[in-house]
Amino acid sequence: MVASDSSPLDPDLRRPDTVPAAPPGLFELFLAFAKMSLAGFGGVLVWARRAIVEQHRWMTPDQFNEAFALCHFLPGPNIVNLSVVFGARFRGIPGSIAAFLGLLGPPVLIVTTLAVIYSRYGEVPALQRTLNGVSAAAVGLFVGVIYRMMTPLLKRRNPVELSLLAAVFIAVGLFRFPLPWVLAIAVPLSIAVTYAARMKAKKSEAAS
Repeated sequence: MVASDSSPLDPDLRRPDTVPAAPPGLFELFLAFAKMSLAGFGGVLVWARRAIVEQHRWMTPDQFNEAFALCHFLPGPNIVNLSVVFGARFRGIPGSIAAFLGLLGPPVLIVTTLAVIYSRYGEVPALQRTLNGVSAAAVGLFVGVIYRMMTPLLKRRNPVELSLLAAVFIAVGLFRFPLPWVLAIAVPLSIAVTYAARMKAKKSEAAS
């Protein structure tokens, strides 16, 4: 049973399939991705998912996972690919440009300034300890967002989906098989399984 809006549970568990009727405008896309980039110390994925899925509800958890999975197959950084794909989804090419500039514009200015400062004061011990603390926090944020992205999959408890997830993790994470070879097998297999499951669901609906 889905919890009500007043529930203190994770926002993903309250209204996971609710998205707004009106798509975001160009300035709204630019501003949203600019906020993500400015908040994203150690990585923007955590803040991108929070803004897109939980705050604005522009995508459901499953839609975000599917879009981010697609970005892994495109050349370039995944989060940059996500900005382009997400902007195009709602506003076409202008939307991609707005989201892309919002994501990269502010960090480029900040990193350029910090690079100048680091080149002069990078050997200061206090600064090095600060950077070590930021690295640890970034790892924690990344683990947290991975858990949130896996929540919809775990809630469905589909044995086939969980088996594919475990198989890819074991192949890449434990046995260190090359990622392209693993994806060459896993992607067609997952597409075939998803297609078969949807066809089975349609036949069941037609029969009822």
